[in-house]
Amino acid sequence: MIPRGVPWAAALLAVVASWTGARLYLHHAAVQRGVPVPAGEASAPNPGELTAQPEAPPAQIPERLPNFALDDLAGKPTAIGAWAGRSLVINFWATWCAPCRREIPLLAALHAEWTGRDVAVIGIAVDHRDQVAAFAERFKIPYPLLIGEQDALDVAGKLGVASPVFPFTVFTDRRGRIVALYLGELHKAQADLILGVVERLNEDRLPLADARRAITEGLNALQAKIPG
Repeated sequence: MIPRGVPWAAALLAVVASWTGARLYLHHAAVQRGVPVPAGEASAPNPGELTAQPEAPPAQIPERLPNFALDDLAGKPTAIGAWAGRSLVINFWATWCAPCRREIPLLAALHAEWTGRDVAVIGIAVDHRDQVAAFAERFKIPYPLLIGEQDALDVAGKLGVASPVFPFTVFTDRRGRIVALYLGELHKAQADLILGVVERLNEDRLPLADARRAITEGLNALQAKIPG
């Protein structure tokens, strides 16, 4: 359930238009500025930290997850192909981003719940490596992290998110196909919905087009329940 105390969260639309040629729109999106925020303080941002973004130009989301490599916490280049054959939950975040920090307990819970079901949670921090390493150590982030600055932004661009809204999360199936791209803070209801559909897709109980449609309809239904 989406917390009632976060009114701006309702403006962050879940976008599930991830097949080739589909268009990505950031309707009424809110973008948090890169203001310094003390690590670990997950209070809601002040209104002045949010700026409304007009509808973004249409962008294409690729059919499949592109190949890329970023450094891990130890500075070792790591290809996303290291997780080939598993469904991925790839979360783009930064240490200064309050909604990103709020997501970490949920992502840790998803990591614990879904690792044994061939799903890997991966964080991509668009940030400085020393800051990410200190943050990850302090808060004991259990899932793998990849780190980059412009190179991580380039990866976001390959996914069709040219002007990243942090956080955003990409969901793939075990074949490496992008099933959903969720903009904004992820909550348990949305994650459970998307991963449940991805699981059916992986078990060949649902065609890809039907899976995307089910996610779109389910997320729209959840969005409609948020008080206006």
